[in-house]
Amino acid sequence: MTAVESRPAGVVLTPNSGGQRPFGARLKAFVALTKPRIIELLLITTVPVMFLAEGGVPDLWLVLVTCVGGYLSAGGASALNMYVDRDIDALMERTAQRPLVTGMVSPREGLVFGLSLAVISTVWFGFLVNWLSAALSVGALLLYVVGYTMILKRRTAQNIVWGGIAGCMPVLIGWSSVTNSMSWAAVILFLVMFFWTPPHYWPLSMRVQDDYARAGVPMLPVVAGNLVVARQIVLYSWVMVGVSLLLTPLGYTGWFYTAVALLAGGLWLWEAHGLHSRAKAGVVGGKLKEMRLFHWSITYVSLLFVAVAVDPFLR
Repeated sequence: MTAVESRPAGVVLTPNSGGQRPFGARLKAFVALTKPRIIELLLITTVPVMFLAEGGVPDLWLVLVTCVGGYLSAGGASALNMYVDRDIDALMERTAQRPLVTGMVSPREGLVFGLSLAVISTVWFGFLVNWLSAALSVGALLLYVVGYTMILKRRTAQNIVWGGIAGCMPVLIGWSSVTNSMSWAAVILFLVMFFWTPPHYWPLSMRVQDDYARAGVPMLPVVAGNLVVARQIVLYSWVMVGVSLLLTPLGYTGWFYTAVALLAGGLWLWEAHGLHSRAKAGVVGGKLKEMRLFHWSITYVSLLFVAVAVDPFLR
């Protein structure tokens, strides 16, 4: 799962400059390694699922330790992602100010930091939540760092489709943290996030496709063009909305979730088809308005999962 993370504040250094690195700027740089803006989205999909799994308010201590564990795990994965991608990050305007590119954090520091968070998060989940959640968090980290970053990202235009599975795992972690088991409800919400990820990320890729082309990353807009991407976005969007509506006939949610899913999904499909129409007409540049769908996608997933959390109280 993705979002536009903030660029780290602080003094910009070249990796080998040897200049001073103030403590405050260094601290901000290490926080930036965890991609906190992206983790906000991950937690949005974790906590509401805990409410659904509990059928009400879950133990608040469990919510807290699950969120902390999720932050540590996702933060470690993000730091390792930046360690592996520091070469191409230096070539892209969107990522040129990341800590490992500017030299605010050395590659060795970034690697040790990421591995440390990975180990700490696994132990944290295992002893304070349960070992199923710990195993799922390790799986998510490996999928993101090895599956997406090291294998898929530089080799295939389908990178974000299969690599995006890592961003779906917090749904399963949220459910397992409460029940220490799995459920079809968790699987359905996992699939919602799976089909959400490509049409969420591809509009951003359309906007920054020159960046990816410069770095040699075969994102779909780079290798296929805007019209093909827009068609894929429409296809994934319809499947995503359809899957989101399965919770109610299977008895996991009621009228409130259904109403939100229909309304938010309808607005999503309107935006997706609008983007397709503009791409089909050959619109390019700012008039393509691809970022409207990107920003709406974040609002959509927030609304949908808030409805997941609220629905148990209205049934």
